Amino acid sequence: MFNEFRSKFYWIPAALIALTLFATPASALDLGQAKAQGLVKETSSGYLAAVKPSAEVNALVSKINAGRKAEYQKIANKRGTPLSVVEQQAGQKLMK
Repeated sequence: MFNEFRSKFYWIPAALIALTLFATPASALDLGQAKAQGLVKETSSGYLAAVKPSAEVNALVSKINAGRKAEYQKIANKRGTPLSVVEQQAGQKLMK
């Protein structure tokens, strides 16, 4: 009897895993949502700051700031200028 049950419903665990994987990104906070909700703001340093910190907001801010810093460093290396100059220029553009 157990084998009969198992053979009919073997797909349920796979379906639950698939639903979990697809549902998680949909519920994740993105930059547009965070800005619209007033959870983050741009700073003159070219990076985001959390206005209403939480684990999710802090994770988003850290992820985006790390990506921005990597891009700013690439630009600074390409131009032969200090990172701080690129950060300041980006901050001015983002604050407008």
